Amino acid sequence: MRTYTIGRAAALLGVSPDTVRRWADAGRLATRRDDHGRRVVEGPVLAAFCVDLARGDGDGGDTEDEPARTSARNAFPGIVTAITLGDVVAQVEIQAGPHRLVSLVTREAVEELGLEVGAEATARVKATNVHIDRP
Repeated sequence: MRTYTIGRAAALLGVSPDTVRRWADAGRLATRRDDHGRRVVEGPVLAAFCVDLARGDGDGGDTEDEPARTSARNAFPGIVTAITLGDVVAQVEIQAGPHRLVSLVTREAVEELGLEVGAEATARVKATNVHIDRP
């Protein structure tokens, strides 16, 4: 039976290895040790988990310890203070406490998230990228 290392499972799921470890530690994703002592996920278990995750099934809710479908860690919950829409790109400003965060995203993303001035949103910062989530 095919098995996947934590790192490979993370790549297939589109999250960080730390996120996969947290899911395993929390009992959401079954792992075992291989002959070399590495944690691995069996192929059928990972396949079922991928399907459940994509459907939004299970307890993958948006919590501080485990953001839904993202590996970005630095979350700044706040309120949208400005949106500048272009034909393709949009600039979104969020005030999160004393922090003003600005993100360039697609216009389509703004529309799909239903972002508007005054809406609650969370900016997730990873390296130099700012991602926006809507509760």
